[in-house]
Amino acid sequence: MDWLSDHWLTIVGWGGSALLVFSLLQARVLRFRTLNTIGCLVLIVFNAMLGVWPMVGMNVVLATINVWFIVKLLGERHDVAAFDVLGVGLGDDYLRHVLRIHEQDILRYQPDFVWDPHPDRDLAFIVVRGDETVGVVLLRRDGDIARILLDYVTPRYRDFTPGEFVWRRSGLLGDLGFHHVISPPNMVGAYYDHVGFRSNGREFVLDL
Repeated sequence: MDWLSDHWLTIVGWGGSALLVFSLLQARVLRFRTLNTIGCLVLIVFNAMLGVWPMVGMNVVLATINVWFIVKLLGERHDVAAFDVLGVGLGDDYLRHVLRIHEQDILRYQPDFVWDPHPDRDLAFIVVRGDETVGVVLLRRDGDIARILLDYVTPRYRDFTPGEFVWRRSGLLGDLGFHHVISPPNMVGAYYDHVGFRSNGREFVLDL
């Protein structure tokens, strides 16, 4: 029985350690904090059963820090003050830089995306949070319709809702004279039905 208890205790210890290491591989900040917290809680139990109180204390502190950040991050998910949308030129060097370094990730979600700007019809925006780039939005004007050419969020911010801010809460598109927004038809993992769009076959439509 003692051998069995020691065996399971070892599994708990290694499992908690593995979860901590795995959490460090996460690009998404909220997922990192959540997994790291769970790993800390497992190691609190493990070290308490062994009576290693300094490690218990360290993991309690780490878990507390993580919980504080998780609460803060969740509070900012729907905060209109968390994001800004900056209009940029179609040939802007930074825009081209962002599209280039994230090209493979962009194609995972919009496999048919090709950036061939039409200066008389296209608009480009960079979504930022403080001094960090959150994503890129590229639109094509079709009368009073904004057709989304690209709606990309960097991995770090995919647990947030920058799309909700851009499409519904910023007032940006209404100010530009748009009355409708139409999503790309082949977007992988489209989220638009969660931010007020209605399904229209392979596309989603938002009436402003």
